[in-house]
Amino acid sequence: MLHLAGVKAGDRVLVPGASGGVGLAAVQLAKRRGAKVTAICGRDKTGHLRAMGADEVLGGRPGSAEWAEVVGRIKGSFDVVVDNVGGSAFPDMIDALKRHGRYVTSGAIAGPVVNLDLRTLYLRDLRLIGSTSWEEPVFPNLVSYIEAGEIKPVVARSYPLSEIVTAQKEFLKKKHVGKFVLVPPPVTERGEEEKGDNCGMSEMAPKVGGCEEWAVDDLIDS
Repeated sequence: MLHLAGVKAGDRVLVPGASGGVGLAAVQLAKRRGAKVTAICGRDKTGHLRAMGADEVLGGRPGSAEWAEVVGRIKGSFDVVVDNVGGSAFPDMIDALKRHGRYVTSGAIAGPVVNLDLRTLYLRDLRLIGSTSWEEPVFPNLVSYIEAGEIKPVVARSYPLSEIVTAQKEFLKKKHVGKFVLVPPPVTERGEEEKGDNCGMSEMAPKVGGCEEWAVDDLIDS
């Protein structure tokens, strides 16, 4: 997302939902590029974001008593918004952009259907950017940054793949910071019966195949 949005040194970058795995990565990667980063997260998680290098951390969620203050502080202040939240706060994220600002997204955890006043888009010369696949240099660059200790993936908890239902329930409590990791059993330990048991996910969705066919990308914090 940062690559597509052209984040560069000196940019002011806003990251809502910053306590999740994607948000924490965006904060660190934007800082690595020399941007000044403002993170938005729940008030109980602000300390974690400061520790990860955010220049400014605003605590509050849409609908909370603090949200009006957050909106007032971010309005018209940012070159780039990196947003995986969407939902009812989308208009506030658009209003946070300066003229010629860039909004980039690869998710919509709080809801995919949003309100957009097209006059805001064209009168302020804004760019809206969608991101699903990596450009060629992104993944090798990311691995090299991790290996060099320049950014740090944050793991909240790890679960055996067979406990995916428990992991999803815990995820929905929104108490964690970072990513949940699901660990499949070694191939040598998988018997025929285990291969066919739907990996403990029968409570969540119909059986469509083996463990490898399931996507777990929804385990991203808002």
